[in-house]
Amino acid sequence: MPANQGERARRRLSTGERREQLLTVGARLFSESPYDEVWIEQVADLAGVSRGLLYHYFPTKRDFFAAVVERESERMLRMTAAEPGVPAREQLTAGLDTYLGYVEAHAHGFRAFHRADAAGDQAVRRVYQRALAAQEKQILAALAADPEFGPAFEGAPQLRLAVRGWLAFTTAVCLEWLREGELSRDQVRDLCARALLGAIA
Repeated sequence: MPANQGERARRRLSTGERREQLLTVGARLFSESPYDEVWIEQVADLAGVSRGLLYHYFPTKRDFFAAVVERESERMLRMTAAEPGVPAREQLTAGLDTYLGYVEAHAHGFRAFHRADAAGDQAVRRVYQRALAAQEKQILAALAADPEFGPAFEGAPQLRLAVRGWLAFTTAVCLEWLREGELSRDQVRDLCARALLGAIA
């Protein structure tokens, strides 16, 4: 009877819910192991579904990993979106608070997102690079629209490189923070904020 109950519970999940469940399991596995060491059978087993059902949602492992990366990217972009009319300095502090809260709450997904760049599959790496480009564009747009920083963007292509470098810095800091946990969230936030303001000064 427990098996029948499990089957009924499985059927109650909508298509969207099932897909989300599989992506959550995938984020966990990809955050714990390199791309080549994660097997589709593991994902199916942990999700309590057949391998065939998983392939119904994601035809290949590459498609599955790319979907995990895209989901994590979309989450981060939504949570750190700029608020029109709010000074960039204020948005930086608030945005980093939100971002670091996300990193803590979704540590597996965050690690999985940043493992993508090391994946051997070029298609997966392209998804990751597009995600980073979207983050860069979002930050640059917020700075360009700000009265304090906007004028400096005229004829200053080095600011794009500064933001790109800052994203790499912030990623490294957050991954180390998750691993070591020596600093508080406020300390990490202030460190990252100072780094960006110094880079674009």
